[in-house]
Amino acid sequence: MAQSLDEITVIAPHFKRRLSGVTSTVIQLIPEQQRQGLGILTLGPGLPDHLPKMPWSQLPALWKKPRNGRPRVWHARRNNEMLAGLVLRDVLRMPLKLLFTSAAQRHHSRYTRWLISKMDAVVATNAKSGSFLKVPHRVIRHGVDLALFHPSDEIDTTIPVDLKGRHLVGCFGRVRHQKGTDLFVRAMIELLPDNPEWTAVISGRITAEHTSFADKLKADIAAAGLTDRIRFLGEVDDIKPWYRRLTLYVAPSRNEGFGLTPLEAMASGTAVVASDAGAYAEMIVEGETGSVVPAGDYERLRDAIATFLEPQKAMQAGRKGREHVVASFALAREADQLKAVYSDMLGTSGAHVGAPDPVTKA
Repeated sequence: MAQSLDEITVIAPHFKRRLSGVTSTVIQLIPEQQRQGLGILTLGPGLPDHLPKMPWSQLPALWKKPRNGRPRVWHARRNNEMLAGLVLRDVLRMPLKLLFTSAAQRHHSRYTRWLISKMDAVVATNAKSGSFLKVPHRVIRHGVDLALFHPSDEIDTTIPVDLKGRHLVGCFGRVRHQKGTDLFVRAMIELLPDNPEWTAVISGRITAEHTSFADKLKADIAAAGLTDRIRFLGEVDDIKPWYRRLTLYVAPSRNEGFGLTPLEAMASGTAVVASDAGAYAEMIVEGETGSVVPAGDYERLRDAIATFLEPQKAMQAGRKGREHVVASFALAREADQLKAVYSDMLGTSGAHVGAPDPVTKA
């Protein structure tokens, strides 16, 4: 049953069925925004049932303003969501303000630049993404749910028995060249023979177009005689216990938008070695919570991983990582800063809960 839109001030469209980094962000962020008292609904497929949703049939109700008499914010994160907002606002004349969050770290196409130029406000998820924007914007970094991602002193019973008692080094995400899965496997083949107390795990979807890529990795592992020590988990139902079980997490991506996995790992008390793709370099305190290396640089990645295969060093970095995320990347902080942006857009600045980072121009 459709709920009343009288108290709804933000619509968060999600026009993609398959899981993506944007999806993960929305799944974590919207419940926190609700906890802070924001009236927000999602629109579109690909999201779990527990999130607040409006049906497509309720779109005509957006012609009516909410009870406060102000427009609503249409918070887009993709091109098709920006385009839909433009149609609703400029063609159908619905009382909407358009906000776009940009995570891309590349020069935008002419079409995307045109869409962005029509937004009422723009947010970048990190400074690097912001450097590619040609409009005024605010930098608001993603946060992580500290209640969901947390350390544990206990070995989770869902972890396979034959992995218990070993130090685990993991790489999570879709198995493909862009994610650097091959760099991780290559490093493990080289390093694990001299580190018998460690086992490597890889979790993530292998899509049809990347099956041959994954098969080649598995063949390389088998040829090295390490099939029992470099394990493909596939997609797991709940990745959180795996973060807690790891001693070291590796994010070797060649390209990212933002990338939440290092934050999730650090929040879980796990050290992180990552490339400088996405916002990874802005998350990690070099030498303290882990290490950052140039994207695609295999030798630097391998050597950084080797440094943290000393268990005590990795565990100390994991403890510092948790402290760092609590101080700088709590999900509540991201929600606070977005609430401030919404308030500015709607002229209700007195309702600010937190101040966003300064407005910058590319």
